[in-house]
Amino acid sequence: MHPDTGAADAAVTDDAVLGGRLRLLQPRRGHRVGHDAILLAAAVTAGPGDVAVDLGAGVGGAGLALAVRLAGIRVRLVEIDANLAALAARNIVRNGLSDRAGVDILDVEGQAADFAAAGLGAGSAAVVLMNPPFNDPARFAASPDAARRAAHMGDAERLRTWIATAARLLRPAGSLTLIHRADAREEVAAALAVEFGGLVVLPVRPRPGTEAIRIIVRAVRGARDALTVLPAMDLQDTDGRPSAAAEEVLRAARALPLGPTP
Repeated sequence: MHPDTGAADAAVTDDAVLGGRLRLLQPRRGHRVGHDAILLAAAVTAGPGDVAVDLGAGVGGAGLALAVRLAGIRVRLVEIDANLAALAARNIVRNGLSDRAGVDILDVEGQAADFAAAGLGAGSAAVVLMNPPFNDPARFAASPDAARRAAHMGDAERLRTWIATAARLLRPAGSLTLIHRADAREEVAAALAVEFGGLVVLPVRPRPGTEAIRIIVRAVRGARDALTVLPAMDLQDTDGRPSAAAEEVLRAARALPLGPTP
């Protein structure tokens, strides 16, 4: 057991990701960090001194994975759930990231003034990353677990609200990277078209010959470039073993390039 856990944390697990480069305390039940968060972080491009905002950060899986990979950036984790935010704060300390990462208890769908009061005013971020709630309640059964339900359920209107918050936070030509269901590509593109362009889409498949289950999308605020769809990434090879590409990202903490740096 890690020294930062104990009997009081019976409802919390201590998990290693990125081949042990990052350790995360997270709830034993409810929404947990998985491949989506690590793939999302791997697709983000940022430079030294840039501020990256992780919207709906949970315990910090994506944002802190990004901070581990890019040592020169600063990360702000935005999370509405105070319990998850408290775990995120502990994860920052235990991974030695206190000088470059912080947690803000904010509602992504809340008021701009609340963000500004926390130092996250308009144009304050170079990059935003997010894994928004993307299971439409009209099509998917909601989890009985309240935290898991809040993290997973969201319709097209909610997606537009999250994207609008990202657009407000980003400086001109700043980039938004998000992960979503593959079957919602047109919905995502339509929501991004209001403020963003230059979309690059990476489909993610379970294995060769299967349908994509996720898309990772990078978009640039104010750009007008055409949509680019990249060849799919496979999480497993034809024998069901982790693919070399997936291992590079999920265990070796390599970047997942989505084309040239914006």
